[in-house]
Amino acid sequence: MDKNVGDVLAGLSPAALTLALARSAIKMQHSRAWRVDKSNAVHDLVICLTGSARYELDGVEQSLAPGMGMLIPAGSRFVGESLSDELYTGVAQHFTLTLFGSVDLIGQMNLQPVAAFREWHAISAMVAHYREMAPLSMTTLAQHHLFMVILLAYIESAFLGWKEGAGGALDSPDQLSVQIMLVAARIAADPLSEAALEKALGSVPFNSDYFRRAFRARIGQTPQKFQERKRMEMAMNLLSSGRKVKEVAAMVGISDPYYFSRLFKKHLGASPSCYRLDNRDGPDEVYVDDPEILVID
Repeated sequence: MDKNVGDVLAGLSPAALTLALARSAIKMQHSRAWRVDKSNAVHDLVICLTGSARYELDGVEQSLAPGMGMLIPAGSRFVGESLSDELYTGVAQHFTLTLFGSVDLIGQMNLQPVAAFREWHAISAMVAHYREMAPLSMTTLAQHHLFMVILLAYIESAFLGWKEGAGGALDSPDQLSVQIMLVAARIAADPLSEAALEKALGSVPFNSDYFRRAFRARIGQTPQKFQERKRMEMAMNLLSSGRKVKEVAAMVGISDPYYFSRLFKKHLGASPSCYRLDNRDGPDEVYVDDPEILVID
C-alpha cells in the first residue's frame, strides 16, 4: 500500500471525506494539579501550545510538549497529568473522519500516537486561533474547515503506513472504498502514465467492470475520465506558467491541440487559449486553439 498519505489524500475530492466534530472544542488550560482518566467513544486530537504533560495511552507512556499533537483513538483509555509549573494549554477536539460516508479513515492508518507537527511555524497560529474562536457550546462551519487543515497536518506528520488488510474482508464495502481511494491516488500521482493506470486497476482484488462502476459511483468519473481530468488540471498549471497551448498539449500526452482544446473545455469550462489569456502575467504570443474564439494581441 502507498506509504505517502499526502499523495493519497491529494487524489480525493473534498466530497470524499466527511469530518464531524463530536462536541465543542476543549480549550485546555491546566495547572500542575491537573489529572484526567477517561476514554471517548470517538477519536480525540490533543495539541499542546504551552507547558507539558505526560499521558498513558492504552498502557504506553507518552509525553506532550508545544508543537506536538496526540491522537487518542476511539475507545482508548488514557490517563494524563500536567508536568510543568507553566500552564499546560492547548486544544482537544473530538471528531470522526469518514471516507465515502462509511469508512473510518483514521482506523485504516498506523499513526504515531504523538508526533511533532512538521510545519509548526505555520500551524501554531492556526491552532491558537482555533482555540480562541471556538464557541463553548457549539461547533461552527469555520471551525470544521480550520480543524480539517489542522487534522491533515497532524496526519501527514504522524503517518506510518496503512494497516494490513485496511478496509476489512474482501466482501466488505469498506474494502471497496479503500481500494477506490488508493487507485484514485495512484492515478493522481502520475496522470500521464497509461501503464500506471493499468497497474493501479490491475492491483485491485475485484472484478474490473464491477470496480469501474463502483469507482464512478463514488468519484463521479470512471478511472479513465478521472485520469483525463487530472491531465487537464496539470495543463492548467502549465498554461499559467506562460507555455503555449500546443506545447502544453504535447506535455500532457495529446498530439492534436484541437482535441486537447475540446478536452480542456469539457473538463474546466474554458478553452486553453482563454484560460492562458486570463492567467498570463504580461503580453505574449497567443496560440489560437479554438476556432470560435478570436484573440487579438
